[in-house]
Amino acid sequence: MTSAPLAARLTEVAGPLFFPVTAYGPDGGLDLDAYRAHVRAGVDAGAAAVFACCGTGEFHALDPDEFRQCVAAAVEETAGRVPVVAGAGYGTALAVRYARIAEEAGADGLLALPPYLVVADQEGLVSHYTALAAATSLETIVYQRDNVVFTPATVVALAQVEKIIGLKDGYGDLDLLQRIVSTVRRELPGQEFLYFNGLPTAELTGLAYRGIGVTLYSSAVFAFAPDIALAFHRALTTGDDATATRLIDGFFVPLVELRNLGRGYAVSLVKAGVRLGGLEVGEVRPPLREPGADHLKVLAELIEHGRTLLPDGTTGDSGGTGMTDGTDGTREEDA
Repeated sequence: MTSAPLAARLTEVAGPLFFPVTAYGPDGGLDLDAYRAHVRAGVDAGAAAVFACCGTGEFHALDPDEFRQCVAAAVEETAGRVPVVAGAGYGTALAVRYARIAEEAGADGLLALPPYLVVADQEGLVSHYTALAAATSLETIVYQRDNVVFTPATVVALAQVEKIIGLKDGYGDLDLLQRIVSTVRRELPGQEFLYFNGLPTAELTGLAYRGIGVTLYSSAVFAFAPDIALAFHRALTTGDDATATRLIDGFFVPLVELRNLGRGYAVSLVKAGVRLGGLEVGEVRPPLREPGADHLKVLAELIEHGRTLLPDGTTGDSGGTGMTDGTDGTREEDA
């Protein structure tokens, strides 16, 4: 049931949600200094929440101790300014283990990633997420994508589970999502339940999701070009469709086309973008691979072009950290 402080904190500040990459050093181990700098820069730029060690943060590639260190570092760097939500995935036993590690490290909530590999029925999914939500005091957002697709009735059941506060949709079936939203609203009148656009490069579908009332979204672009991400979010939330469509046509569509040229680019291309911004966060871990040199060149040119599309007065200075405040004197914050 959504009566949790996390739900309020995720909606009280306007803007996209920040999913930092996980930084590695030359030896392949964690580079916590670079990771802290990345998180700190994102919060300073206006992130309303930090989703640590989730998909973009290579949750799949982290062992439990590395996971603990990253979540703890994110909590320390945010210093309570914004909530920290940590990933938790695999089967129920391991998801519970990671959830408890996240709680011990000081996280404010969990993003429940899809269970590993298996395709479960709806009853099994309810059992899995109910057990995960019961394992800690942390509020939980469930993630619909790939092998986890919910029926409207299942989301109604999940919305009644204590500490499950929302659904992140990475599946992209707007007909299904509208039926989920409508069914929850009808079956649970007056109950707040959060919905998030969790598609890769969510800005591309932002206008469509806004049409069914889903305004919260994760922004991979915010990790490497927050000025562009913030300008789009500002346009989306103020109804400036001219700016939104200009950025969609000139930046986000070409970015998606580039992303689709390589498997795993939804992560490795983002990490490359952070490096292009001046912060050395290392390469992705196998089985993901780095983008080719030709694709990196296209990415650099695309970021540069994207900044030419920003409204007058919006800065494109990354400050050498892969981040910018993206403002013209007034701070625009993310949610």
